[in-house]
Amino acid sequence: MKMYADRLPTAVRQLLTDLLVVFWVYAWIRAGLWINDMVEKLGVPGQKLQDAGTGIAGNLNDISGKVGRVPLVGDDLTSPFKSAAGAAASIADAGRQQQEIIDNLALAMSLLIIAVPLALVLFLWLPLRLRWMRRAGVAVKVRNEPAGKDLLALRALASRPLNELTKLGPDIAQSWRNGDAAAVDALAALELRDLGLKPAR
Repeated sequence: MKMYADRLPTAVRQLLTDLLVVFWVYAWIRAGLWINDMVEKLGVPGQKLQDAGTGIAGNLNDISGKVGRVPLVGDDLTSPFKSAAGAAASIADAGRQQQEIIDNLALAMSLLIIAVPLALVLFLWLPLRLRWMRRAGVAVKVRNEPAGKDLLALRALASRPLNELTKLGPDIAQSWRNGDAAAVDALAALELRDLGLKPAR
């Protein structure tokens, strides 16, 4: 697979890599949102607990109000209902707190799932991509200049693998030292191809 990828032109490899990175980031964002939705579902019991507690507390308060209107003993009869309403309100508050915890957990997990891949892109892939863009930009500026060809040829001699250099001829380095224009052009074209650029015309 790697040998096949190495045969692809640099520009095509760069495009495929860019598309892969975009898809990879999108997939992790979708995964983070999915995790957020899944964890949020854990808050449904808390929502039901809050609704139930709020409803019971409201009903008990209504009953307490009605019982309180009973002559003479109304105030004494309301005390148990008020206590029960307070307990129901505590249940509703517990349900609300559970939902807040679940919400915070869902947010933290989704951010973690998204942040790690984004950090890899920002701190590993992006610097390499920017470095390639800078190199390619400089190469574009110098490729049509006579001295630029010499610089590109020198760069190729210094950085390209030996198996690529020997394909240009066993004495390619000597030819370059002798100022052979064909050797300079071949080395410059090799460096430009590595950057995904066309040789100078």
